[in-house]
Amino acid sequence: MQTIDDLDVAGKRVFVRADLNVPLSGTDITDDGRIRAVVPTIAKLVAAGAKVIVASHLGRPKGEPDPQFSLGPVAVRLAELLGQDVTFATDTVGDSAAAAVGELHDGGVVLLENLRFNAEESSRDDAERGAFADRLAALADLYVGDGFGAVHRKHASVYDLPARLPHAVGLLIATEVAVLKRLTEEVDRPYVVVLGGAKVSDKLAVIDNLLGKADRILIGGGMAYTFLAAKGLEVGKSILQTDQIPAVQEYLERAEKNGVEFVLPVDVAVSADFPDLKTKAPVEDFEIVAADAIPAGKGGLDLGPATCELFAAKLADARTVFWNGPMGVFEHPAFADGTRAVAQALADGDSFSVVGGGDSAAAVRILGFDEKKFGHISTGGGASLEYLEGKTLPGLAALEN
Repeated sequence: MQTIDDLDVAGKRVFVRADLNVPLSGTDITDDGRIRAVVPTIAKLVAAGAKVIVASHLGRPKGEPDPQFSLGPVAVRLAELLGQDVTFATDTVGDSAAAAVGELHDGGVVLLENLRFNAEESSRDDAERGAFADRLAALADLYVGDGFGAVHRKHASVYDLPARLPHAVGLLIATEVAVLKRLTEEVDRPYVVVLGGAKVSDKLAVIDNLLGKADRILIGGGMAYTFLAAKGLEVGKSILQTDQIPAVQEYLERAEKNGVEFVLPVDVAVSADFPDLKTKAPVEDFEIVAADAIPAGKGGLDLGPATCELFAAKLADARTVFWNGPMGVFEHPAFADGTRAVAQALADGDSFSVVGGGDSAAAVRILGFDEKKFGHISTGGGASLEYLEGKTLPGLAALEN
């Protein structure tokens, strides 16, 4: 893949496909990590005299303009981080975009409105996506792919547009790919994988692939209860995907045969009801119970203290760690201990630790950890998982051609 150093960008209109899909509370950005991640690429292009056109999706609008998913607040934050004006176009391929791009000066930056306000962006029809990609291509001379969080999508701006313009990868994607190769091709052992999140079905494919690569797999979050059920334990009101139990049992058997250690919770924090994440009100019936003694009327919402110690011990000798998915409902202080324990173990250790984007990356920042204590914090949870599953990512394949 070519990098931006291989392109002559001075005076050229450079279309940068970024991933600015940040969480919003109204118009307030609650985590600007993905904006900060693409700033080095944009700044380098600006310094080289490019006319920079930035585009991204945000949320899941239904193929038409929706004010709650506008990138307007992102334009303000991007300007602050770049230390220069950023023009905001109120459409993607319409009159506002054309006018804004037409007025760009060398070193100037335009942010287009949400790509997904156009149904063609994510259409499954090749011709529809292609026609939209043609309209995007008309705005630019060169293409730089730097939205790692979207490279697993076969969308117009990710997959079709690079075929229409000379293209290269940005600094972020180059870094992300190098990191993922260290997790798949150049692994320093012991290699420990920590998986959490709500649904075991979201992680089955990556577990399947990692059974031949990882030395140890730690399971937390809501998905842990399907594993506990697969071992014959009662899980009360905990999240449970009963249809996945046979697959989980098969993986546990394969792991034992392959010498891969599976580590499951030995105690959990439970409650009868899901906590109020808006008010963060105290949970009165919160208690710690053994993993084999979950009450029928309560569900697991976090790791217990013994499991926190166990997981920390299992991470202590690791040389490489990949972590994807929180260990509990970390947004509520009563159920953040498990996620905090994993983050702390990685921050204190000397392994090459990769936080696999999504909620895991958000948790690291929300819980106040220094990002420099981790080897790499990915901007793309889904893309990272699909890469580790061994899948071909459409956006990366398009940039290789």
